[in-house]
Amino acid sequence: MPDAIPDDGMPNAGKGAIFDLDGTLLDSMHVWTDVDNEFLHSRGFDVPRDYADSIAHMSFDGCARYTIERFGLPDTPEELMDEWNRMAFEAYSTTVPLKPHAGEYLRHLKATGTRLAVATSLPPNFREPVLRRLGVFDLFDALCSVDDVGHVSKDHPDVYLYAAERIGVEPHDCTVFEDILVGIRAVKSVGMTAWAMYDASSATHWPQIRKVADGVMHDFDEAPRTL
Repeated sequence: MPDAIPDDGMPNAGKGAIFDLDGTLLDSMHVWTDVDNEFLHSRGFDVPRDYADSIAHMSFDGCARYTIERFGLPDTPEELMDEWNRMAFEAYSTTVPLKPHAGEYLRHLKATGTRLAVATSLPPNFREPVLRRLGVFDLFDALCSVDDVGHVSKDHPDVYLYAAERIGVEPHDCTVFEDILVGIRAVKSVGMTAWAMYDASSATHWPQIRKVADGVMHDFDEAPRTL
């Protein structure tokens, strides 16, 4: 099972690779831009310029609570999440692709004995169907999300540390692949190696990302062959 950890539960001597999904492994951020536009326009609001950056590191629940508070909406977080789920699910089920060369890179790492994990803010009911459709679900040793660590957002390292624990690899032996600045900073704060994937949704932060990350790439063909 992908959620398994080594039988003894203790860190092994190998390496770990931890992957964000949206904007890193998946070319999917346009889906959420479309959802933001459609949803807020339906409520009579334009999308503020800083909205996407404000919610990028949050859990799904956190995004809903933030949106309700910011726009004074009468909905409950559960109602917002249900609506967003309906709006986005079809795209994840049918059209969202991997970033270029992501599948080949995952298979290369797996063949070298690297243990693989996901650390995402994507709702759990999205991640398994899209990874299965794209043929990479079975490559992962653990699937983790901010929901597993009490909805703690990615400006804290909790989800990355949890992923390292689940695959039985010490944090300093883990490389995290991420596209958002706050996540990369959180990764670096606990001694993990950070490789940044360029995504148009994080373009304004790219100069800062380049300074903070250990490596940057626009395509998984540029990712490190050994960790």
